Amino acid sequence: MTAPKPKPQLDDDDRAALTRWRLVLGQSAQQAGLELVGDEAAGLESTLDFLFDRGGGKATSTLTVPRWIDAVNELFPRAAKEVLERELIKRKGITELLDKPEILEKIEPSVEMVKTLLTHKDLLNPKARVLARKIIDQVVQQLKKKLEVQIEQAIVGAVRKDRHAPRRVFKNLDIKTTLRRNLKNWDEGRQLLLVDRVFYYAAERNRRPWHIICCVDQSGSMLESAIFSAVMASIFSELPGVKTSLVLFDTQVVDLSDQLGSPVDVLLKVQLGGGTDITKALQYCGELLREPPRTILVLITDFYEGRDERDMIAEVAKLADAGVRMVGLGALGYDARPQYNKPTANKCRKVGMDVLVCTPEKLAECMGEIIAGRR
Repeated sequence: MTAPKPKPQLDDDDRAALTRWRLVLGQSAQQAGLELVGDEAAGLESTLDFLFDRGGGKATSTLTVPRWIDAVNELFPRAAKEVLERELIKRKGITELLDKPEILEKIEPSVEMVKTLLTHKDLLNPKARVLARKIIDQVVQQLKKKLEVQIEQAIVGAVRKDRHAPRRVFKNLDIKTTLRRNLKNWDEGRQLLLVDRVFYYAAERNRRPWHIICCVDQSGSMLESAIFSAVMASIFSELPGVKTSLVLFDTQVVDLSDQLGSPVDVLLKVQLGGGTDITKALQYCGELLREPPRTILVLITDFYEGRDERDMIAEVAKLADAGVRMVGLGALGYDARPQYNKPTANKCRKVGMDVLVCTPEKLAECMGEIIAGRR
């Protein structure tokens, strides 16, 4: 009888690689001889089995949603934790999360979580509603902090060359003045220029204000775009030389311009679903015009019109002919995979609307080019 071949000796890196493959393949990998070693590896597999229904339910019987969240917090790094929590909401539903605020408190705040809370906000009990507002505000403030410097630089205007500002923004660095003013600090021995003061150009302040109108579709597919729109509109409203209006619409039109300072209140008023009347929203925006050539109308929609689309095309053409700069967005965000009516969007493009699918920074750059006369 031939003796069985001895198992190869594995070092720590090999064992770690096999463990990762075992976790990817699930319990069916045992048939190929891939075993898990150690309590931590078994715990990792148990959390993945609970989420992805692997292993015929053998490893999931002892886990509940609260215990699963605790296990993920303990076993996974933050980046993986956010991905797994998104999958939890997608695969397991959120009834338990909405009923038990103590579980909500353990979930990492994210745009995906905000979308979930807004979609189901009518199901929140009073305690969960207070916590949901806190989560939404936390995410909004994170987005605002991330975006406001780039947006301010893009929108405020072209860089002025005749004066300097104390605000340190690298793209506005005045290299020539910085070198000239620090020549006195040249160190001959070390052959180095010692810079004790750096000069930056200031942003141009427009004398006549620009009017930015954000007109946002409330349909369910546009929810992520609505979140970013509310945050951007709030930033616009704080800029010098800019007047901002925010309009939400479905078959009705709601003007929330007086609430721009509170994006959370704006988002909690979003009513998802129902029909869409883009024409009515554009007509309302037309009533807000005071100086069309200094107005940028940002229409955020999937371009699926609930009435005859010829009415919408005619309204876009009318506004464009009046001098309004029209920007249509099929989506606004970082991970958006837009499903919008491209034929209708192309018709809008032909009568004067720029149609984009872009990140918030790219939108701000486009608007800055319009204001500076470069687009």
